[in-house]
Amino acid sequence: MRIRTIIKNILPFFVVERYNHIITPQFSIRNYKLNFNEKAKLLEDNRFSCNWNDILPCLNDNTGNTSFDAHYIYHTAWAARILSKIKPKEHIDIGSSLYFVTNVSAFVPIKFYDYRPAKINLSNLDCLHGDIISLPFDDSSIESISCMHVIEHIGLERYGDPFDPQGDLKAIHELQRVLKPNGSLLFVVPLGCQMRIQYNAHRIYTFEYICDCFKSYKLENFAFITDDGQFLLDADENDVKEQKYGCGCFWFKNQ
Repeated sequence: MRIRTIIKNILPFFVVERYNHIITPQFSIRNYKLNFNEKAKLLEDNRFSCNWNDILPCLNDNTGNTSFDAHYIYHTAWAARILSKIKPKEHIDIGSSLYFVTNVSAFVPIKFYDYRPAKINLSNLDCLHGDIISLPFDDSSIESISCMHVIEHIGLERYGDPFDPQGDLKAIHELQRVLKPNGSLLFVVPLGCQMRIQYNAHRIYTFEYICDCFKSYKLENFAFITDDGQFLLDADENDVKEQKYGCGCFWFKNQ
């Protein structure tokens, strides 16, 4: 029983070390334990218990600024602002961020389709099963649709989908098939200076390649998140040329 307790108490440190890459010479389990012993009795008042068996070390949060994933903060904020501008009666999303669909559903009714549907219960939001290479919509039937940070995964088996080297192109074709004339597509993928696959995580595209895939569409806006996390609202192909893994945000309209 004592060995189990020791493992339970020590394991969080190894987990934190492994996944957060802590390199702090002053840090040690001994120092943490001393600090805990000093503070525990002050924290253990009539409201809370504070026991060593309940420790959950958070050792990377004492920073001057709050860190964030630039791709996901900026592309979802970009898309939300476009939807607030165009105000569709209903918006269809295919597999994008749950944070995006749950928040935007506060002001736009959303139907969210995913290969692995989420069990979320919110007003204005329907979460449904869907396969992007075979969407359950008629031709030219959707006024407003988004597919963001999704296409690059299709066919690489990451999410249990079957292996298909052309899966991304099939998915793009489906998005084009269902979009109405004058309809809006919000489309986000990783962009860089070179086309490549990082199996089995994702593909990385070039600006020119994506524009060629949608050459019959009008590009209303292109925003870009650079390798170092800078958000460029009105970007162009030159902003992508020196990048390895940026994030391209395309607002296309079907002409």
